[in-house]
Amino acid sequence: MHALDVLGDPVRRRLIELLADGEQSAGELAEQIGREFGISQPAVSQHLRVLRTNGFARVRPDGSRRLYAIDAEPLREVDAWLADFRGFWAPRLAALETEIARGKRERRMRPPRDKEQS
Repeated sequence: MHALDVLGDPVRRRLIELLADGEQSAGELAEQIGREFGISQPAVSQHLRVLRTNGFARVRPDGSRRLYAIDAEPLREVDAWLADFRGFWAPRLAALETEIARGKRERRMRPPRDKEQS
């Protein structure tokens, strides 16, 4: 499965976001995802299996719990693939940054307004 196919699912993207904060148990992930997406624990387990079998997550046993952690290597591959496309939006983001800075500078240099007296 291609990395974008794996990440194309909003549940799996959210799982990756949660795992970016650090290792979490399958139960914690199922609870959070269940609240957010209204899906069952077995459905969350299926999404975790897709992440695991495609290299996006690692799992380790801890007693009766299974702890999941992100594996960043496939994300590096996605980042490398996206590098060819950054040229499409990088100039626009730079222009936006310039406009934001210009607006902040203009507000700082604007003289304070007199308060109207009643």
